[in-house]
Amino acid sequence: MTVTMPELMAALPELMAALPHVLAAPKDAAPILQLCFRPGYGERDFRDEIAVTRADGIPGERFGTAPWARLADGSGDPRIQVSILPVRVMDLVWRDRSGTPHPGDTIVADLDTSLANLPVGTLLQAGSAVLRVSDLFNDACVKWKVRYGQDAKDWVTLPGHPELRLRGVLCSVERDGVMRRGDRLTKLPPPQ
Repeated sequence: MTVTMPELMAALPELMAALPHVLAAPKDAAPILQLCFRPGYGERDFRDEIAVTRADGIPGERFGTAPWARLADGSGDPRIQVSILPVRVMDLVWRDRSGTPHPGDTIVADLDTSLANLPVGTLLQAGSAVLRVSDLFNDACVKWKVRYGQDAKDWVTLPGHPELRLRGVLCSVERDGVMRRGDRLTKLPPPQ
């Protein structure tokens, strides 16, 4: 288990003060700043490109063997195939970059992931892939609390904050494709 020094964790007053900055993130066409491939628990492989498929999410990732959300048949719930974390949130909470693991989200981008900006079902173009914003709330799991502190966890779930989606959004793959670092996450119009 990771042990993080309390002085390296953001306190709730600081997180609250940073909220206007977080919410001022671009609403669309946000460049992908990082792509993270997760072959196993706690493993991070930063890549310049990642292929995604409707059938497997990110082929070779732990989603295929150990998803944290499952369908009734035991297979991985497609609503968690890809996760997107706002870089402004990551920069607030991930301070001990040598001693604490990266959050592990597939995509890090300077994007407003709030419900108001990305309603459930929103389609996002990422390179040649298309993602669909899930209805599953990313509430910052116990690992988030252990790595980044109780205040970072509480900040995500405070009254009025779940709809801000400070922990980012979860997505299913709508169209197979390849995402590259530098590609822009672009909102697509809903299908007619």
